Amino acid sequence: MNKLFHQRKLKLALLATLTVANMATESLADTDWQRQRAGDLRNDKIEYNAPEIDPSAIAVPSPNLPRESISIPDRWRLIETLGVQTDNWLDPYNHNTLKADQPIHDDWFLNLSLISDTVVEARRIPTPVGPQTSNRSSSLDVIGSGEQLILNENLIFNVVYYKGDTIFRPPDYEYRFTAVLNANRVTVDEVRALHIDPRDGDSRNDKHIGIQDLYVDKHLRNVSDRYDFDSIRVGVQPITADFRGFLFIDNPFGVRLFGTRDNNIYQYNLGWFRRIEKDTNSGLNDLSQDLRDDDVYLANLYIQDFPVLGYNSQVALVHNRNNEDDVNYYDNNGFLVRPASIGTEQPRKYQVTYLGYSGDGHFGRNNVSGSIYYAFGDEDKATFTGAQSDIEAFFAAAELSRDYDWMRARFSFVYGSGDEDPYDDKSTGFDAILENPLIAGADTSFWIRQPVANIGGGGVALSGRNGVLNSLRSSKDQGQSNFTNPGILLLGAGMDYDIYPELRISWNANHIWFDKTEVMEVARNQGGIDKAIGWDLSVASIYRPFMSQNVVFRLSAAALLPGKGYEQLYGDEVNYSVLANLVLSF
Repeated sequence: MNKLFHQRKLKLALLATLTVANMATESLADTDWQRQRAGDLRNDKIEYNAPEIDPSAIAVPSPNLPRESISIPDRWRLIETLGVQTDNWLDPYNHNTLKADQPIHDDWFLNLSLISDTVVEARRIPTPVGPQTSNRSSSLDVIGSGEQLILNENLIFNVVYYKGDTIFRPPDYEYRFTAVLNANRVTVDEVRALHIDPRDGDSRNDKHIGIQDLYVDKHLRNVSDRYDFDSIRVGVQPITADFRGFLFIDNPFGVRLFGTRDNNIYQYNLGWFRRIEKDTNSGLNDLSQDLRDDDVYLANLYIQDFPVLGYNSQVALVHNRNNEDDVNYYDNNGFLVRPASIGTEQPRKYQVTYLGYSGDGHFGRNNVSGSIYYAFGDEDKATFTGAQSDIEAFFAAAELSRDYDWMRARFSFVYGSGDEDPYDDKSTGFDAILENPLIAGADTSFWIRQPVANIGGGGVALSGRNGVLNSLRSSKDQGQSNFTNPGILLLGAGMDYDIYPELRISWNANHIWFDKTEVMEVARNQGGIDKAIGWDLSVASIYRPFMSQNVVFRLSAAALLPGKGYEQLYGDEVNYSVLANLVLSF
């Protein structure tokens, strides 16, 4: 093989020598000569009168000969070593040290993010007339003008400082800090809708700085050669109990042990979390106040590709222990939130355990996502009796969808059990710890996005902002769970259209009912309330001009067409919301 190789190599060298000589002496036209030479080469007709050379006389190159090399400090700076300077700290798309594309020292990386989230929202929601006075003459009814305008700006600053190569394994150490600077303004038509004191008027300007992440993450060990691991995280950190935020999604203080097994097929979380008091108007963490006496113990296990390939399952065991029965707590606007101003209005505590299963993935072309929960426990002072009550409630939600080229059809179902007898010793209305559900249009839906006050039935909301459950809580963020509520049933359909890679259009139509109405009848002292809440219709567009998440503009509109039960509570006026949202990310 080597001898044949050297013979061919020698032949090519002689061809090159002969060609140069002929180019210097022949008088033929270059083009004719080249054409003839090419034809002769193809036909292998050239004859040479070169001296005979023994190919074995040519030495074979040694593999141990020294080679030219360039030393580099590490593999991340290889491009710079080759003379290409690409580190532009203002460019998040290309090589950037501030975006963890290379270490800042040794194998420690820094990742900085800055996000601006701007919301302008006009809405009309049920709003009570102030009990002391009103801005509008002749407002004698309990329900006033619901026109409102919200301006909200969140500036999110995130710093991640971590050690280790995270391509195939978790970091050895991770320190994360996220601060959110919030400024908001709300204007309404009714006084006392924003402040307990009617002299404070019909507008409110507020600001707050919330710390949403402040934790250290330590990689404890690897348990396999595929980098299955155990890690621990301590501090203010994000946690969610299921795929779609039905039960508990928050940034509490806690200790979390987590890891993977069997090549990342199994993922587990074990944690204790103590909830942080929220700022009333921004919903952000308020670390200037004491931690709440509200603990969440969570254990869940994710299993990939179970029961079929492409579908992920999760089982969860969550226990919520709330002992906030020793003091009355008022929010920043002066309203009582603990205990809720409904029923006996007594301080209360409860212990409830949630046992659940969640799944997310696809069966063939059909996408399926959802959760089922069974809640059980006890509370020492039920909402309407003030006596001890056993908690036993159910929840189920699912979204089925299927893709047709550039379209996706979706069907949604939500059920939260209600309480049919608020005076017995059982509380059967399902309530979450802190929900933010991604279903049925999520926050483009009127019922999920907007709070609906239980006017004339206590100082509570029938449903809270960014929540789907009719829980009759004083506040989703600051109040306690309430297991004496009317429950909910939702059936919906929707479509997503990916018009362009930059543009998506979606619509949703949801029909909503109360599961039970007895609690509403007792709270409102009003008999014969129908179960129909009405039709929730919404449409939304999402535009990403650069086909990335760096610039996202969203515009949505939603309306609630009242059903019979809603009309009996709030009248036949159509409520609506229009939202414009701009997100800029670095």
